[in-house]
Amino acid sequence: MNLSSSKQALGRDGVDKPIIITISGDLGSGKSMLANALVERWKADRYSTGMVQRKLAERMGITTLELNKRAETDKSIDDQIDSVFKNLSKTAKNLVVDSRMAYHFLPESFRIRLEVHPRVAATRIKGDTSRIGEGTYNSLEEIEAAINARKLSERERFIRYYSTDIADHAGYDLVVNTTSAAPEVVVEVVNACIEAW
Repeated sequence: MNLSSSKQALGRDGVDKPIIITISGDLGSGKSMLANALVERWKADRYSTGMVQRKLAERMGITTLELNKRAETDKSIDDQIDSVFKNLSKTAKNLVVDSRMAYHFLPESFRIRLEVHPRVAATRIKGDTSRIGEGTYNSLEEIEAAINARKLSERERFIRYYSTDIADHAGYDLVVNTTSAAPEVVVEVVNACIEAW
């Protein structure tokens, strides 16, 4: 099926439906960059739980890592973040949803997972001034340690709360390792796969 950027997809029941694209993946893998490009290409609205999480952490006066640690024992934090997804599948608009759990909440979506080597992720994060509430670090090693701690915290929490493993490739339609890939190549490959879906 070839989809133009302004058209909707045919659902499994043969009825036109908006296209929903979900992006999950590692910190620093390029989820936000890809989401921005897909929003433009597919004329979609964007939802990002990363933004919700950073704002919640900021409101609480803590870092996102600290928020994740608290969420390990306080499910109400995840409930607040998950509330973003309520009724998204019923929308009449094309959507791009940037969230590690979006593939789980929106199983009818085109589900993308981005992966990246932790050192490359640390380098990208260090140079990204748009990240608020992520903490202050003195070295790439500290950033990499924080990435690994958050990744482990989220993976264990999602397995416990939702019985789903965000790292299991079987839950996705497309998995892309962005470690050595130029952003424009990632966007091109993803758009080609969505068009073929």
